[in-house]
Amino acid sequence: MNEELHMATPQENLIDWLRDAHAMEQQAERMLTAQAERLEHYPELKRRIEQHIEETLGQQELVGECLARYGESPSTLKDLTGKVMAFGQAVMGPMMSDEVVKGAMSGYVFENVEIATYTVLIAAAQAAGDAQTQQACERILPQEQAMADWLLKHMPQITKAFLSRSENPDLEAKK
Repeated sequence: MNEELHMATPQENLIDWLRDAHAMEQQAERMLTAQAERLEHYPELKRRIEQHIEETLGQQELVGECLARYGESPSTLKDLTGKVMAFGQAVMGPMMSDEVVKGAMSGYVFENVEIATYTVLIAAAQAAGDAQTQQACERILPQEQAMADWLLKHMPQITKAFLSRSENPDLEAKK
């Protein structure tokens, strides 16, 4: 038990957290794509999700470029884990009768995890003296905040539309 613990440098932590962020963005892409493909009766929500998919692809690219500057690549294991989790959510989502409401709630929670992630990455990049990564994360953060704000603002509207549709036996409400 006399083994010394390796103390990670700010740069090593930053690289690890960038890998986590890349895996998170891949998971977000898959979840958002699956959700958008299923949405039929909520065109405004579908449009906003499709816009955020494009933002997410750009975010993946920015995070990948940050890793590449360190001679690193995204974690295959973390990306694979994200794919499995997103697949599970994509498969289970259609089974919920209130899929659109639960999807909006889950999306809001996920966006806030992304907001926290990029807030941490900005501070870590500052501590590591990496202005380029800091700037990349500062570009991404407002996109995540805007999506979270949009979801929160529109949640009552989405909920009311769902409830209205679910009262009518001739209309499908869940998606």
